Amino acid sequence: MLKGRLIKGIGGFYYVDIAGRIYECKARGIFRQMKITPLVGDDVKISIIDETNKKGVIEEILERRTELIRPTVANVDQAIIVFAVTQPEPNLVLLDRFLVLAENEELDIVICFNKIDLLQNNEYTSFVDIYTSAGYDVVLTTAKEEDSIKQLKEMLLDKISVFAGPSGVGKSTLLNKIHPELKLQTGELSEKTSRGKHTTRHVELISIENHGWVVDTPGFSSLNLDFIEEEDLQLLFPEFSAHIEECRFTSCLHMDEPSCGVKKAIKSGIINEKRYNSYLQLIEEIRNNRRY
Repeated sequence: MLKGRLIKGIGGFYYVDIAGRIYECKARGIFRQMKITPLVGDDVKISIIDETNKKGVIEEILERRTELIRPTVANVDQAIIVFAVTQPEPNLVLLDRFLVLAENEELDIVICFNKIDLLQNNEYTSFVDIYTSAGYDVVLTTAKEEDSIKQLKEMLLDKISVFAGPSGVGKSTLLNKIHPELKLQTGELSEKTSRGKHTTRHVELISIENHGWVVDTPGFSSLNLDFIEEEDLQLLFPEFSAHIEECRFTSCLHMDEPSCGVKKAIKSGIINEKRYNSYLQLIEEIRNNRRY
């Protein structure tokens, strides 16, 4: 058997990359009996049934390091969260929602602020500072400057990266610049709604010069947090961690409790208030979901 990586699945056929050779495979029936579905990103072992026409059968799915639900991808190493600095205006609560989901999956995270050519520097540094102060890696990009694309490209090497973010922020344009052969369809921004048209058709793992893999993912903003417990949300805001131990109560959720270390850090400017407001909004959403 040969070991490869599942890069695409369409209509019950799975396409497996083995050293640059793509094999069209079916999965063994045992997987269906065990209710196991092969996922894009899976490391698999296949048997070859037709070398000439590159046909095979998936015999084994190796243990997954990670498994995302939305998008459905296995073995992702890092999330590239893409938001535009304008057109559309960045919704930072939505960005924090993406970050919470990525933190929950224990992924490395890079925040990519795109379309920086459309604003003056001092117009976007304020919200860039929010996330660098929270400890996140931030890269600034524009499709018009090769240096910024090169910096982003270097972050993709030797990793499986998932691109995420709302539609209209330029994910497909960035990927086309990183890998011109992709020729991904890009959606024009609707002037009436300032929301991007969703253009991604399916999840696919794409090789970047044989040194990394990326997935272009649907950029819808409806991202459910109902699987996160309210007491766990604080752990998904990494800048809180150094201050949680300063809280008087071990059950502190940093809302109305007295002697709260997190609120003290906010008051002193160590934790950004906008991030804290996102936390309050998300924990309230989780609580409301529990009521129904």
